[in-house]
Amino acid sequence: MAFPSAPSALWSVSLLTVLFAAAVHSNIVYDDDPLQPVTSDETVSVGGTVTLTCRVAESDNSSLQWSNTAQQTLYFGEKRALRDNRIQLRSSTATELSITIGEVQLADEGEYTCSIFTMPVRTARATVTVLGVPGKPQISGFENAVPEGGKVTLTCTSTGSKPPARLRWYRGDQELEGRPDVVEPVAGDPTYNVSSELTLEVSRSDDNALITCAVDHPSLAPGDKRSEHVLRVLYSPNVMIVPESDLPREGEKFHLQCLGNGNPEPTAYMWEKKDGELPPLAKPDGAYLRFEMLNKSDNGVYLCNADNGIGNSQGEYTLLVQDPTAMSTSSGVDHAVIGGVVAVIVFILLCLLIVLGRYLIRHKGTYLTHEAKGSDDAPDADTAIINAEGGHSGAEDKKEYFI
Repeated sequence: MAFPSAPSALWSVSLLTVLFAAAVHSNIVYDDDPLQPVTSDETVSVGGTVTLTCRVAESDNSSLQWSNTAQQTLYFGEKRALRDNRIQLRSSTATELSITIGEVQLADEGEYTCSIFTMPVRTARATVTVLGVPGKPQISGFENAVPEGGKVTLTCTSTGSKPPARLRWYRGDQELEGRPDVVEPVAGDPTYNVSSELTLEVSRSDDNALITCAVDHPSLAPGDKRSEHVLRVLYSPNVMIVPESDLPREGEKFHLQCLGNGNPEPTAYMWEKKDGELPPLAKPDGAYLRFEMLNKSDNGVYLCNADNGIGNSQGEYTLLVQDPTAMSTSSGVDHAVIGGVVAVIVFILLCLLIVLGRYLIRHKGTYLTHEAKGSDDAPDADTAIINAEGGHSGAEDKKEYFI
């Protein structure tokens, strides 16, 4: 039965509300009723858009109606009943009424009712769950660099989630185990603040490590909201002495460089020679030890102590000064070996050329006719012709002589 139209929209809405209230209190349930409306529960994040759809299997020309959580009529068929621009009509047919609610707020959560004004009025309910989107997590505890071997406690906090978010810790791509999340409800608001703590005992390998706190929540895709911070670790230097050249030669200038890999970089260097004093011509210059002119008396083990305020470390290098004449002799020997190899190759090539030449000269002018085939062993040309295969003794016209 169709609901009669009224000249006044206000009167129509009021009468519908009365009928709807009566239907609600009647608690009538219809099984396998083609006129019974069907809806579905929906979940939406704050700021998003939710679609509410109500359908019936058959139509008797009665109108469908959507009402909000306060039982205010939103749409009656194609007619808007509540002046809220966030609510828009999506479709209206004899068997379906679909509306959208945009810019959803937490207050929009609750139970919405779809009604069809038959006799009696039939209803269906859809629960809209609104997710509170958590804020970007904030990490604290990185105020100062941490000495090697020390401990640091980091705290990650995210606000405004509903239901409460879960916080996850990562070092690079490796997930770390923090303390259980602390969940605190917000006064006068259905959202929650969540915090988590992570304690690390750091080593020098943790310097510049990327520590991440990520929010896990049904309103977010994985990795949508995270905060990253670089961990700074203070540690004493690792010292290594690097020579200017691998072949220091007597009489040349030369220097050693002290490399101290630490955090912070070393600021103080001290050079010394093991079991003795530094040579007179060796001048310390910060991270460098410079030799104005190398001498074999400079041979020995040199030490460098580097200090960065966190600690100090020592490196060593054994200096062996090379005799320049020995270096030249060695170089001359190398050139002699190379020259000898080249000479052997040239000699072999010459021998091959000589053999090839003799072979060509030996066979120059050799000419065998068909008649003389097989007569190579004859003592002279006449006999060869006579003995040739198919030859005739009297065939003077077939004789051939070589000059």
